Amino acid sequence: MFLTISTTGTPERPATDLGFLLHKHPDRAQTFSTSHGTAHVLYPEASTERCTAAMLLEIDPVALVRRGKGKGRGGAPDAALAQYVNDRPYAASSLLAVALSTVFKSALRGVCTALPERAANPLPLRIEIPAVPARGGAELVRALFGPLGWASVRAEPVPLDERFPQWGDSRYVQLVLEGELRLADALRQLYILLPVLDDAKHYWVAPDEVDKLLRAGEGWLAEHPEQQLITSRYLARRWGLTRQAMARLELVRLAEADDIDVEAIDNAVEETPVEDADGAEGGGVTEDGGDTETRDATGPGDATGAAPSKEASLASRRREAILTALRDAGAASVLDLGCGQGQLVQALLKDVRFRHIVGVDVSVRALTIAARRLKLDRMSERQAERVTLTQGALTYTDKRLKGYDAAVLSEVIEHLDPPRLPALEYAVFGSARPGTVVVTTPNVEYNVRWETLPAGHVRHGDHRFEWTRAEFRDWAGEVARRHGYDVTYRPVGPDDPEVGPPTQMAVFTVTGPRTTQTTQTTQTTQTTQTTPARRKEEKAA
Repeated sequence: MFLTISTTGTPERPATDLGFLLHKHPDRAQTFSTSHGTAHVLYPEASTERCTAAMLLEIDPVALVRRGKGKGRGGAPDAALAQYVNDRPYAASSLLAVALSTVFKSALRGVCTALPERAANPLPLRIEIPAVPARGGAELVRALFGPLGWASVRAEPVPLDERFPQWGDSRYVQLVLEGELRLADALRQLYILLPVLDDAKHYWVAPDEVDKLLRAGEGWLAEHPEQQLITSRYLARRWGLTRQAMARLELVRLAEADDIDVEAIDNAVEETPVEDADGAEGGGVTEDGGDTETRDATGPGDATGAAPSKEASLASRRREAILTALRDAGAASVLDLGCGQGQLVQALLKDVRFRHIVGVDVSVRALTIAARRLKLDRMSERQAERVTLTQGALTYTDKRLKGYDAAVLSEVIEHLDPPRLPALEYAVFGSARPGTVVVTTPNVEYNVRWETLPAGHVRHGDHRFEWTRAEFRDWAGEVARRHGYDVTYRPVGPDDPEVGPPTQMAVFTVTGPRTTQTTQTTQTTQTTQTTPARRKEEKAA
């Protein structure tokens, strides 16, 4: 298999700087050993105006078979039919991607001590690969590379046999990419997308492949329109790894949307002291990592965090209202979506009527705090069988969440950007479709009763919106109509005759067919890092 990387230059910025960026001297042909063959790097042309680096990868088919290629998940599809005579030595695949990461390791990381400014800035590039297996055709090639900044993406199908045009085209394309990109970005894209286009890998896909995917996809994968397809194919359709990768990419997306570090999203909640089962009253965290109970735990007129009066806090009242709604519905299995630090999960565990409880949150830190609050490491086996904590983003569908009696979205929806609410709506009401859904959210009309809350401000800095009672009922009514639910409304907290209660609650009850629960009923307690993936697995096959 063969690949060329070309660039142009000027006397001030000679094209031969490409040799510095690739860490390969233009005046020498070099050879490198790979696990399945030999890689040769040479420069067919090297001048001030134009420089081309070429990599020729020679694959040993016998070594490929001996190392298990084609056996088990992730093996190349052709090898199952012909282990020794196939396209692996000629078509760009994961073999070429691994060779790129081995031979151009420093360039892939964007490291160049000799010319750091050149490595950090875009340069005119032309990359050619004569034979790329594309399961999805030229259309998929353009869909994958098109959003990545290339000025031109040419994918010309290779005919099966030029002498017999009636046979049509093969599944291979000749790929030419042209545009101004950082060399490191271009190499990382190839490292990920060549195996994706081939839809196969020559090695077993282990959990560390998720880290490789996220490192090479940094800066572009989180917002790519074909993110789900790329992730699924790169991880050889290992759905557990795919969910884990999607959850971590969702954290990246949220961080980029708020222009903050990923660590800030995952650590958005300040850890509160984990008290005993009756005294815990720390802040929760939603899908976007927002603290949901800081102001609610104090009560109107006291947002200082000082101890309130003997009257129950709003957070406690909200949990009791949710528990009452769940008991009224006769729910035995409950999803706490956006479970945060586990206050509601803890309350549910106290009632033996709730036989299986699942807490879902996008923040690993919040789930860690929840596990500590619940004392999972000291919980009896019988009790542990009742609870599961798992990482997930609520704007993606997840088969694991189907078939439950009830789901709770407590102070979650206001942490989502309004354009993402339809995705949450479909994931919960359309896909998971529990028998009962309990939704709570702040009543913005009541904010005038918070003496320390400036006029026009929301209760928490992470809130994207806060609705009036009419706005909440309009939204809830439309959701119920679209997905076959009845909905009733209940106040939470003191129901002010002028502005209503501080928290508004909607209880949805399904009227149409439901999904059935399958594997979730007897899981032991685990804190996992998995998330759903909503979009189609394939755009073309």
